[in-house]
Amino acid sequence: MIKKVLIAEDHESANISLQKTMEELGITDFHHAFYCDNALERIQREKARNDSYDLLITDLSFEEDSNVQKIKDGLTLIKEARLAQPDLRILVFSASKEAATIELLEKTLLIDGYVRKARNDAKELKEAIEKIANNQRHFPRHLMELVKQKNAHDFTKFDITVISLLAQGTLQKDIPVYLQEHNIKPAGLSSIEKRLNLMKESFGFAKNEQLVAYCKDMGII
Repeated sequence: MIKKVLIAEDHESANISLQKTMEELGITDFHHAFYCDNALERIQREKARNDSYDLLITDLSFEEDSNVQKIKDGLTLIKEARLAQPDLRILVFSASKEAATIELLEKTLLIDGYVRKARNDAKELKEAIEKIANNQRHFPRHLMELVKQKNAHDFTKFDITVISLLAQGTLQKDIPVYLQEHNIKPAGLSSIEKRLNLMKESFGFAKNEQLVAYCKDMGII
């Protein structure tokens, strides 16, 4: 059962939405933190008082301002929060849809749920919290499909280097020069073309531009 919740969110409008969700779920003991440092301090303090939080809801992105913080993002907050309170359940509420980030949260950081800020997110938030309260995890199917797509091709360091160069505006015919200068092998144009064609075939793309856009969206580059 979830009775006590900490919300780490720096946007007031999102905080209001989350507050309404808490009230609709009948959760009355909830607190807000606009900064990651403050969120961690609250978790540590309540743990020391034997009055720990049941759930942390956090964004991943926090805007920097004049209040300098040691913890500047939600990923770091999650790691530190779990060190402070290993049994703390964690729900991420973020606009990010990068497959690499979702996979990291789900498989490595082992969070309990993810809800993307989008249309109908209030309904999904309630569903996620209810599932977590019943010791279930919540990851939207469409986001997990993105993770599966990302893993449809095993991106090598060579692949990422080539795609990154294309994303920076380097012409395909000029990539061998960069690879040779940095002692990266293979450096031949034919090897680059073969690798790009393999990647495009894996995802059903016809153009390099589609591959670059996809890798940006997935957080691969």
